[in-house]
Amino acid sequence: MKTADAVKSFLGATEWFLLIALSIIWGGSFFFVSIALRALPPLTIVWLRLALAAVVLRAIALVQGLSLASSWRLWVGFGCIGLLNNIVPYGLIAWGQTHIASGLASILNAATPFSAVIVAHFFTDDEKMTRGRVAGVLVGFTGVVVMIGPDALRGLGAHIFAQLAVLGAGISYSVGGVASRRFRALGVSTLGLATNQAVAATLILLPVTAVIDRPWTLPVPGPDVWGAVLGLGLFSTALAYIIYFRLLATAGATNALLVTFLIPVSAILLGTMFLGERLEPKHFAGMGLIGLGLAVMDGRLLGFLTRRQNAGASPAAAAPDRRRDRT
Repeated sequence: MKTADAVKSFLGATEWFLLIALSIIWGGSFFFVSIALRALPPLTIVWLRLALAAVVLRAIALVQGLSLASSWRLWVGFGCIGLLNNIVPYGLIAWGQTHIASGLASILNAATPFSAVIVAHFFTDDEKMTRGRVAGVLVGFTGVVVMIGPDALRGLGAHIFAQLAVLGAGISYSVGGVASRRFRALGVSTLGLATNQAVAATLILLPVTAVIDRPWTLPVPGPDVWGAVLGLGLFSTALAYIIYFRLLATAGATNALLVTFLIPVSAILLGTMFLGERLEPKHFAGMGLIGLGLAVMDGRLLGFLTRRQNAGASPAAAAPDRRRDRT
C-alpha cells in the first residue's frame, strides 16, 4: 500500500491553520455524542451523523459539478475507507463512551498518533518513523494526560473492553488515513473522497442499524438530542472530513492525526470562552507540553538545535589541529 505523492517535510502555515480548525470542530464531537447518547443508541447516532453528512456533502458536490464515482472498484475502495474512517471508529467511540468518562476517552483517543506513526512507517514511502516523531508523540501524549488531569486515569482498567474500543478506533483512523492517501493518485478530489466515503458508509450501516437498533421503535428525541445530531453531522463529520482529507493530501496521515492532541486543548479553551470555566495550572502545563510535542514532530525545532550544536562544536573540533600546526 505504498503512496504515490510525497507529503511536505514540515507543516506550513496553511496546514497548521487547518489542523487547529479541525481540532476545534472535532473537539465538540465528544460533547455532542454524550448528549445524543441520552436518547439514542450508538449505531443510530453514527448512522444519523453519516447520513446527514452524506446529504450535505452531496449537495455541495452537485453545486460544484462533481458526480458520484462510476467505477465499482472505486466504490469498493470508498466502502473500505468509510468503514475505517467512519463506521468502525465512530461506533467504537460512541459505545466506549457509554461505559467510560469522556475525559478518559479523549486521553485514549490521543494515543492515535502512536499507531499512525507505526502504520505510516510500514505502508508509506515518505512518512518513515524517526526519533523525532516518536519523541514528539510521547511528549504530546504526556501533555494530554497532564492537561486533562491524572484523575481521569483512575477508571483505567475498570471497563477494559470499552477502553480497548476507543484505542481500536484510533488504530482504525490510522489505517484509514494512510489508505485514503491512495485516492489522490487516482484523481479523486478532496470533496469527492469525503462525499463518496460518506455515501458508502451510510449505505453500509443502514441495514445493520435497522436490524440491531430498530430506531423506528425508539421514543422521539428532544430538541437537545437533535441539536447534537445536527452538530455531529454538519460540523464534526461533513466539514471535518473536507478539512481532514485536505490535510492528508499535503501533510500525511501522521501529521493529520496529530489533531487528537489538539482536541482536548480546543475543548478546554472553548469551555473557558463560552461556559465560564477557569483555566488551571495543569491546563497551561499540558498545553505547553503538547506545543513542545508538536514542535518536535514538525522537525524544524530539532533541526535548528542540531545546526546550533554543530556550529558550536566546529571551532572546538578545529582547535587541536591548530595546536598541532604550531608544534
